[in-house]
Amino acid sequence: PGSPGGGRAGFEGSPGGSRRVFSPAAEFREFSRRQLRDMERLFRQYDAGKDGFIDLMELKLMMEKLGAPQTHLGLKNMIKEVDEDLDSKLSFREFLLIFRKAAAGELQEDSGLHTLARLSEIDVSTEGVKGAKNFFEAKVQAIHDASRFEEEIKAEQEEKKKQAEELKQRKAAFKELQSTFRQ
Repeated sequence: PGSPGGGRAGFEGSPGGSRRVFSPAAEFREFSRRQLRDMERLFRQYDAGKDGFIDLMELKLMMEKLGAPQTHLGLKNMIKEVDEDLDSKLSFREFLLIFRKAAAGELQEDSGLHTLARLSEIDVSTEGVKGAKNFFEAKVQAIHDASRFEEEIKAEQEEKKKQAEELKQRKAAFKELQSTFRQ
């Protein structure tokens, strides 16, 4: 009684239950929107099963395509290095961790993940944070990055506004043209 559908429907309908919605831009602020888009494109390209994960076989194919084939054990170790939920496959978030670790210089030179990051042609060199002489420089850099991110969003919004305005003007001009023909 009460709500139609037995009352629990709303709970079941919420995506992932209690899981937070992952926002790459919010969590990986060190990367620009373009870098994140490039990484997502790369991820989707190799997610052959289109299930939102890169599994062992997809990673194997990816490394072969990048020209750096790995052994079965090597592939397993690559996944293990960033596999936070221990499901033996890479989610997009775990995939981004590879690039975060690469940018922070936390990957061994001879590791498969280092090779993947290097060969993927996504430039993750972020000035500042790693080379900052002290905490405050890193903080200033982080603030700068955040404002750069906001500027990118503003620029995109401005561009959309401009396009909407141009469309409105074209429609108005077209209507005016129509009305002159109707007289």
